[in-house]
Amino acid sequence: MIKHRKIFYIISGALVLFSLVVFIALGLNPAIDFTGGSFLEVEYTNGRPEMDEIKRVIETLDLGAVVYQPTGDAGLILRMKDITESQHQQLLALLGDVEQKRFDSIGPVIGRELTRKAWLAIIFVILMIVIFITWAFRKVSRPVQSWKYGLIAIAALVHDVAIPVGVFSVLGHFFHVEVDILFITALLTILGFSIHDTIVVFDRVRENLKKGVGNDFEDSVVQSLKQVRGRSVKTSLAIILVLVSFLIFGGVTTKYFTITLIMGIVFGTYSSLFLASPLLVTWYNWQERRK
Repeated sequence: MIKHRKIFYIISGALVLFSLVVFIALGLNPAIDFTGGSFLEVEYTNGRPEMDEIKRVIETLDLGAVVYQPTGDAGLILRMKDITESQHQQLLALLGDVEQKRFDSIGPVIGRELTRKAWLAIIFVILMIVIFITWAFRKVSRPVQSWKYGLIAIAALVHDVAIPVGVFSVLGHFFHVEVDILFITALLTILGFSIHDTIVVFDRVRENLKKGVGNDFEDSVVQSLKQVRGRSVKTSLAIILVLVSFLIFGGVTTKYFTITLIMGIVFGTYSSLFLASPLLVTWYNWQERRK
């Protein structure tokens, strides 16, 4: 792993760069959780009419811009501005013989507040992770200072979060997949899982440095990776199997939440073994050359 670290750097760098480019160029497709508005999902009992007919009927309510998304053979999802309960009932009556599957309505003020709190939650979690790692590795100041473990862990976290964000930028632009509060929850969960996996590796490095395992720092990191890689991979596979089962048998509303978690766990395991630990060695070699 350490010997071929340049290959892993190229792979990770290309994935993160692609994710950042598509995120900047395309952005995310926010759900009503963040923008405010109403979401209505229905299923027609006797078959869905033609979309032109549905649009013509709904336009009589003067709801402004409405986004229409057919689902399955008889389903329909409508996204529109925040509507009142009276308008909601009128809309159901106009749609005809339908079964309501879901209805959500969120005001724009609440949407902006959720957006602000989501960003604050992510920033707070990252800050706490840096503080915790710096404190946990405070007694390991040689040959790599404790705060460097924290910065490398953050680099791995950025890698693990950036890639799902880039994927959802593409899905949102081409397939109209929206990101809601569950997406933020998934990102926070990824942060927690990724840092846990990275700390397991770093903690073994710390223990081996204390015991004098390895001929030098690089060898100590290599020995540490050999000791923990089996556990990390098996743990991740077990979680992924559960999530795949949840993806297959779970509901539509948690589909993209589960996909985000699967991506995060895959890339989190990869970054802990193939990115964070090699970065430790690269940083150590760089500071030795400077001396």
